[in-house]
Amino acid sequence: MSARVGVITFPGSLDDRDAARAVRLADAEPVSLWHAEGDLLGVDAVILPGGFSYGDYLRAGAIARFAPLMEKLVAAARDGLPVLGICNGFQVLCESHLLPGALTQNAGLHFVCRAQRLRIENTDTAWTTDYEEGQEVVIPVKNMDGCYVAAPETIDELESSGRVVARYLDVNPNGSLNDIAGICNEAGNVVGLMPHPEHAVEALTGTSTEGLGFFTSVVKKLVHS
Repeated sequence: MSARVGVITFPGSLDDRDAARAVRLADAEPVSLWHAEGDLLGVDAVILPGGFSYGDYLRAGAIARFAPLMEKLVAAARDGLPVLGICNGFQVLCESHLLPGALTQNAGLHFVCRAQRLRIENTDTAWTTDYEEGQEVVIPVKNMDGCYVAAPETIDELESSGRVVARYLDVNPNGSLNDIAGICNEAGNVVGLMPHPEHAVEALTGTSTEGLGFFTSVVKKLVHS
């Protein structure tokens, strides 16, 4: 039986279908989850996709964190459920306190959309085992509130404990501290990533296929656990 990976849709989500396609390409079954429901439907992992969540006019993800399904997700994530938040999903994970810090408006005050070179820093998370430490990949970014910030002591802790998952190379597109593009929690089951790996899974439509490893990593973990 294939792994079942839930993809949560909020009002305004743009990349839920792309995330579901990436899950299928990784040989798992995508399961659609609606933010207002209260049941995770027994999925083995969850993706919070990019786009927008309702209430972003207050602060990205600030209201979405109170969605009924998020209460279930927070509890499950703390019990070890693999969770990947992409772009707006990363913002929601920070607002839900599953990850430290916050995502703020880009340093240049402009929406950024570009193919971005990254370095994978941590290959021990549930979502990165198919990469090699230090591997460089090209994955699209598209965001307005993508600047990762945190207190100095939080940044120091993330760096010293190896919890920076990915880092921007060549250009920092949004002003994120320490060029941070993604982080994880202490257990490594929850990952937040500002770039969009679901847009780099097929040669026909993506700048590369180097984003697929995030999805194959978790599927392999689920199959062999």
